[in-house]
Amino acid sequence: MRDDELLRVTRWFSEQRIPLDGPARATLVAGGRSNLTYRIDDATDRTYVLRRPPTGSAQPRAHDMEREYSVLSRLQESRVPVPGLFGLCTDPSVLEAPFFVMEFVEGVVLTTDDDGAAYPVTARSVAGAGLVDSLAAIHELDIDAVGLGRLGRREDYLSRQLARWRRQFHAVTDRSLPIIDEVWSRLSATAPPQRYTGLVHGDFRFGNLLIGRDGTPRAVLDWELCALGDTLADLGWLTALWREPGEPEVSPSPTGHPGYPTRSAVIARYEARTGRDVSDIGWYQAFALWRLACIGEGVYVRYRDGAMGAAEFDIAAQRDHVVELAEASARTLT
Repeated sequence: MRDDELLRVTRWFSEQRIPLDGPARATLVAGGRSNLTYRIDDATDRTYVLRRPPTGSAQPRAHDMEREYSVLSRLQESRVPVPGLFGLCTDPSVLEAPFFVMEFVEGVVLTTDDDGAAYPVTARSVAGAGLVDSLAAIHELDIDAVGLGRLGRREDYLSRQLARWRRQFHAVTDRSLPIIDEVWSRLSATAPPQRYTGLVHGDFRFGNLLIGRDGTPRAVLDWELCALGDTLADLGWLTALWREPGEPEVSPSPTGHPGYPTRSAVIARYEARTGRDVSDIGWYQAFALWRLACIGEGVYVRYRDGAMGAAEFDIAAQRDHVVELAEASARTLT
């Protein structure tokens, strides 16, 4: 964040009567293709978190700050652990984009293999249980009672998702990958009926959960992809990307070390916690892998075309990984 931007943010804090003493410091703690997250510290060691869209985003609807803020505000009194909120700014004169400020929550985010290896062995089982219980709390919400009933359409979630990601795949790429459409056809023909409707996080995993050093969940993060629909899609995404010791990474994962629950244990705990039938979870895992392939193609194209700058990145490996994910999805469907 530039000095002039930080100065305007500091003035906005004052106007909103959000305590901020002395010169403020802004540190980018998460960025890239997702929303940008800054840590704001003042001279008295008071800390906040500021969320804003990525600069130059071509997909403003995918980075809707007002929507994410609204969802978090509805979850404040629920059993879902989320950060507290201080305010939303829609005035473009401050940061040239909407942003909101929320509570800084102490905790650890486990994203990479190294993160998982460094996390205390004695807390890994507790962390896995807390992860599943947090997902169950999201899915068991009464969406109408908490004020999220008008977030969007509820019905036909899977068909809408299949159409969306196939459309996005073909919009970003210029190479021929028949397997993407072949798997799409099979997924469309075998999609299970939507039996459990509720709030879908859209990217639920350890990388979007703050946990304590003892394994307890502190806050579910990054609600930008949330929607109403088939809640088993979250469980499929979580378990398709889950890694057990000795398995290759489908996507960056911290769980490929002893002490973390197995994939089957995650599914069993969710089933016991919610009482829901998860017998068709294989379809949802296949869908997750295919969706990740569609997302991965966009990543490949952006790096191939130089849109992501000169960062070190294995473009050829990413190109091949898209095909590997689609093939893994096809195998999961058999």
